[in-house]
Amino acid sequence: MGFYAEQIVPHLIAFAMRNPDLAAYRVPAARGRVLEIGIGSGLNLPLYGPGVTEIIGLDPSAKLIAMAAKHSVASSKPVSFLRSSAEAIPLDAGSVDAVVTTWTMCSIPHASAALAETRRVLKPGGELLFVEHGRAPEPKVARWQDRLDPIWRPVAGGCHLNRPIAEMISKAGYRFLDLRTGYAGRPYAFKFMYEGAARAV
Repeated sequence: MGFYAEQIVPHLIAFAMRNPDLAAYRVPAARGRVLEIGIGSGLNLPLYGPGVTEIIGLDPSAKLIAMAAKHSVASSKPVSFLRSSAEAIPLDAGSVDAVVTTWTMCSIPHASAALAETRRVLKPGGELLFVEHGRAPEPKVARWQDRLDPIWRPVAGGCHLNRPIAEMISKAGYRFLDLRTGYAGRPYAFKFMYEGAARAV
C-alpha cells in the first residue's frame, strides 16, 4: 500500500462517514458479541445499545484502527480490534452473535469471500446486520454508477458505486429478515442505500 492509501484515504473515509445524511442509518440493532467489519474510525462505537455485550472491530487499516481506539473510550462495552482482511476473519467458527457492516461491502476486494466468512463466524441463528450503498434500481442512475465507478474507485479507497448488495447477500446463502432500500439524498449515484438484517439459510 502506498502513502495515499495508508495516510490519506483513512482520513477521507472518516470525514465522509460524518455526513449528516448518513446519521439515521448509523447503527443497526445488534445484540450479544458483535463483530463490526470495516470498523473504520469507530463512529459506531458509542452508539451500540444495551443488548451488546462485546464489540470486536475489524479493519485492514492500522490508521483507522488507531482512530477507532480513540472512540472506544466513549463506549460502555468491552472493545477489541483486529487488523485483518474481511476475507479471512481471524475468529473461530460460530463465535459471534452478530456481524455488522456499515458502508463496508462496497470496498472489500473479494466481497463474496468476506460474506462467506461472516457466515462461518456467526453462531447458529446469528444475524448479519448491514447498512450499505450500492447499485440503484433505476437504469439511468445505474448507468451513471457504471460510468463513474472506474474513476471513483481509485480515489475512494476501492469503494464501488455499483455493487448489487442485496443480490450479493442472498447469493452468499442468507435469507433476509428485513430489507429496506432508498436514496439518502443526492447525488443519487452515490447514495442508494440497502439496510436490513439477514440470517444464514
